[in-house]
Amino acid sequence: MEERVKRKLSAILSADVVGYSRLMGEDEVATVRTLEAYREMIAEVIRNYGGRVVDSPGDNILAEFASAVDAVESAVDIQKELKAKNAELPENRRMAFRIGMNLGDVIEEGERIYGDGVNVAARIEGLTQGGGICISRNVYDQVKGKLSLEYEYLGEHTVKNIAEPVSVYRILIEPDVSGPKISTGFELPDRPSIAVLPFVNMSGDPEQEYFSDGISEEIITGLSKISQMFVIARNSSFTYKGKPVKAQVVSQELGVRYILEGSVRKSGNRIRITAQLIDAKTGHHLWAERYDRDMGDIFALQDEITMKILTALQVELTEGQQANVYGKGTDNFEAYMMYLQARKFYTLSGMSKEATFLARQAAEEAIALDQAYPAPYVLLAWTHWFDLRFGWAESPEDSFQQAYSIAQKAEALNDSIPDVHALLAGIHLYQGQHDQAIARGERAVALGPNDAQVHAVQAHILRFAGRFEEAIAMIKKAMRLQPHYSPFYLVELAMCDYYVGRHEEAIELAEKYLTFSRSRGEDAFIWPCYLMLTINYIRLGREQEAREAAAGLLRSFPNFSLEWDRQYSHYQDPAHLEQQHEDLRKAGLT
Repeated sequence: MEERVKRKLSAILSADVVGYSRLMGEDEVATVRTLEAYREMIAEVIRNYGGRVVDSPGDNILAEFASAVDAVESAVDIQKELKAKNAELPENRRMAFRIGMNLGDVIEEGERIYGDGVNVAARIEGLTQGGGICISRNVYDQVKGKLSLEYEYLGEHTVKNIAEPVSVYRILIEPDVSGPKISTGFELPDRPSIAVLPFVNMSGDPEQEYFSDGISEEIITGLSKISQMFVIARNSSFTYKGKPVKAQVVSQELGVRYILEGSVRKSGNRIRITAQLIDAKTGHHLWAERYDRDMGDIFALQDEITMKILTALQVELTEGQQANVYGKGTDNFEAYMMYLQARKFYTLSGMSKEATFLARQAAEEAIALDQAYPAPYVLLAWTHWFDLRFGWAESPEDSFQQAYSIAQKAEALNDSIPDVHALLAGIHLYQGQHDQAIARGERAVALGPNDAQVHAVQAHILRFAGRFEEAIAMIKKAMRLQPHYSPFYLVELAMCDYYVGRHEEAIELAEKYLTFSRSRGEDAFIWPCYLMLTINYIRLGREQEAREAAAGLLRSFPNFSLEWDRQYSHYQDPAHLEQQHEDLRKAGLT
């Protein structure tokens, strides 16, 4: 009879040294001596909390505990002890450990342990900064309320060789130990705040997912136009898609009071939508309803649900706001369905040439069905802009002209769409027309007071106009609207920090982006991180680290040159670009 595999539930601690290769390259003997001393201290703390060290190859440490609470307390003590010991060393010889923790099923083989429980801990460690501790949701659920600690939700992360996304929390020990605080536990806004969760597709046909998603997205779009509301952006709400989650958890993680959830069942020409609005603070249902309608009534139904929410939250609209909520742009159901297909691909298109192409095809088909429908024109224009900005265009000039002319067509059909003005703002910036770009950006923000992306675009424009503090405030507003924000927001913030002289902060932001990208196996767009590291290390006089970062920049983007950068860095004041290029030259780039 085959011997049964031994399994058990364990709290896993995985730790390693940040910058270990650099330390070894500078002074191998001193690094090994420090590592041995630190490893002995760490092992002693682990034993004191009832854990055991399973393995410690190189600069790594793997430990297990029977209790998640003991494991977390051990990790906190380890980081405090390390901080005290590092304070006695010169800054360039300090050894910072990062710790990742998970509670999961492991395979036991003698003294060794294996399995996804261990792998997840290792991947979380990769998301952690030096001196910090990150934990999985499984650990968080066991320790919350039991320890005098605060936690920062970092969102879900898709990590290498793990099938399901991992929810990660950072333990806030002390600000200077845990690293930079980007997203956080939020205070509720001073106006009604809501997250619209993706409606569940009950049709039994996975191909209808884009339709149920479209219902949620249209409600988000309608609510986002209302300045009296605070509405979480689509990309953050949709991280909960396909997962059973309590309204109170969403409220805590996204920083909103109200949650809308629902389901969609499509059968032939009939549709059933159920929706309920929950006050997460009290747990009460403010409103719940079921709608059985013909498919032809879908536009009116979306508007009706939006207005029910506003009524329940006692939000009064002006006549102009009512017109915005009710304006869908088409009565052609086939065109609308094709637009939803285009938008499904568009949500991926910023990182994928293939998805951009599919989004463009679907948008063109939607336009062919209704040439007066503005929404697909907007999306189509953005696909051409992505081709230009991500280097996918066979002819950059053709892509620019296509993006510009199609955006103008969309504006002629409907001049109240925030995304149109955001794109035209980017086009003005590309042409070096900073004042027009800022004006367009302001119009986009006014039309989309809850649109994270238009706030991010305006932050980008303000940075190139040299208005760095305003850009920082704008990108932080985008981050609040989009708690699961794009890592590119970190680059924008880091660039502004560089120009206002906050170089340590800029380095921390760049390293955070770099860590997240590596953990997901996404290397295509990490070169801006290396650029940030290069110029900020130079400013701090850390030339060797700057040269290493410059080498990373060229590895990730071999075609980078100062001349290439000049084409896409549209600073209003030439001195700002010259400062950046001077620092890049000092690191050996040309």
